[in-house]
Amino acid sequence: MNSTHVVHAASENHAGWLPLLEISIREVFELMLSSQLGKVEAIDHSNMNVTAMVGLAGQLCGVLSVRCNGKAAALMTSKMLGVDVDKVGAEMSDALGEVCNMVAGNFKNKISGLAEGCLLSPPTVIVGDDYCLYSQADEPGLQVDLLFEEMPMTVSLQIQG
Repeated sequence: MNSTHVVHAASENHAGWLPLLEISIREVFELMLSSQLGKVEAIDHSNMNVTAMVGLAGQLCGVLSVRCNGKAAALMTSKMLGVDVDKVGAEMSDALGEVCNMVAGNFKNKISGLAEGCLLSPPTVIVGDDYCLYSQADEPGLQVDLLFEEMPMTVSLQIQG
């Protein structure tokens, strides 16, 4: 999951990182879940009740999150662990957290100077229908909306300072 792209972390134009974020997501899903992700035009976030988050600290500070519905999270867990989707239980949070962690790690390794200059927090996973996620990011975040097995998911990166 390396890239020949050289983008410097100090770049003020973080919007230029959007293609690298999408490549990072696709690589993780292809390698770890044997899944090709589809494009989506518009996405309804109202039924996305599972969010995994990984904090970034160091040369890049922020939060990377993966949002989806419970059915998508269960299927990700099933594919990752090789268990029947009907048998997925408490390990769903661990699996989705690890997917988020791998996307964050893959992404930071594509940006020159971030591989060793940016640390990742342990993943945090929130499950529920009634929550709002707020960020103190200094600018609008990067967001990639994709389809995982025909189910929508969103990966976002909020950058601070």
